[in-house]
Amino acid sequence: MKPNHRRCLSCRKVGLKNEFWRIVRVFESGQVQLDEGMGRSAYICPNPNCLSAAQKKNRLGRSLRASVPETLYQTLWQRLVQSNFQNQIEF
Repeated sequence: MKPNHRRCLSCRKVGLKNEFWRIVRVFESGQVQLDEGMGRSAYICPNPNCLSAAQKKNRLGRSLRASVPETLYQTLWQRLVQSNFQNQIEF
């Protein structure tokens, strides 16, 4: 079975699906959420540069064709801080 590749909506890097965060506009409700649900999806690198550019230029909103709540960006920033903290502990 072929591996699933995705592209970051900010830096346009192509990689395996599990290397990115998935943001979904859920079909029917139109709610924007992280990681789960069926609907229109966008992928972003867990990288501060990609996240800040996506937030500043509304790339998630344009890609999902929906307004992205500020709380979602806050959650992504928290994930980024936690993942960086985890990486520091491993070294």
